[in-house]
Amino acid sequence: MDKVAFAGLGAMGSAMAWNIHRGGYPLGVYNRTATATEPFREAGVHIYSDPRSAAARADVVVIMVTDGRALHEVVSGPDGIAEGLTAGKAVINMSTVGPEETAAAAEAVSAKGAAFVDAPVSGTVKPAEDGTLVILAGGESNAVSRVTPILKTMGQEVVRCGGVGQGTRMKLVLNLMLGNMMQALAEALMLGKDFNLDPETILQAIGGGGMAAPMYQAKGRAILDGRFTKQFPIHLMFKDLNLVLQAAGEVRVPLPQTAATRECFNGAMAHGLGDEDMAAVVKCLELLTGRKVRE
Repeated sequence: MDKVAFAGLGAMGSAMAWNIHRGGYPLGVYNRTATATEPFREAGVHIYSDPRSAAARADVVVIMVTDGRALHEVVSGPDGIAEGLTAGKAVINMSTVGPEETAAAAEAVSAKGAAFVDAPVSGTVKPAEDGTLVILAGGESNAVSRVTPILKTMGQEVVRCGGVGQGTRMKLVLNLMLGNMMQALAEALMLGKDFNLDPETILQAIGGGGMAAPMYQAKGRAILDGRFTKQFPIHLMFKDLNLVLQAAGEVRVPLPQTAATRECFNGAMAHGLGDEDMAAVVKCLELLTGRKVRE
């Protein structure tokens, strides 16, 4: 059984690392902020002092960090993963970053003779805790097959998207949809409230036909209950929409609706809502109109 190192213990990463541990894999963890490693230390999980040590001692390194800058630092920075890699090892990047950042990480890993798989996830904190994420895997077939048992400790489905970088591109496609769906739901609830429609009935109507989606029910319920504790925070959705638009610009695909949605999340950021769940984008509409969806 492969020895696994996990780098990046935020809300998502911690939950995912615990599921690898529960899956029976020998696990060690690394996090830039040491306090996040303490629960793992107490459970007897090895704590690495730097990414290089993690790569040197593990067979497979899993990365779950916030953005492209953090990915570059953990892979290619001083004492980075690349410094500890040797031929035959594998690196799985599960962070949401841009295609160019994925390619740079893959190049650094491949230069050491190790395999690289980009495998960002579709899902938020609760699916990460439950091990029901959808994992979007890009890489050579043999590499993806090798790490699939590890991925399946964290997710209910591993979707093979193609070669290296295609998992990243698939994640951008899905987050394009997610951002637009969230904005559409917020606008629908706002308009419906001004039409004197019961928001509960709006959710019932949405769920009763072709537009039914678990996301609409979960985020609609959160809005009506005033629950905005972050599952997928606004600042990360804003980051991802920027990645989508940058990548689309490079291939000359116009995304006018997504650009408008990005600016709505930008407005939410300007109002200090960045660390709240993406459902809090409705608050930006409430501030603009001076009216509330919620009683």
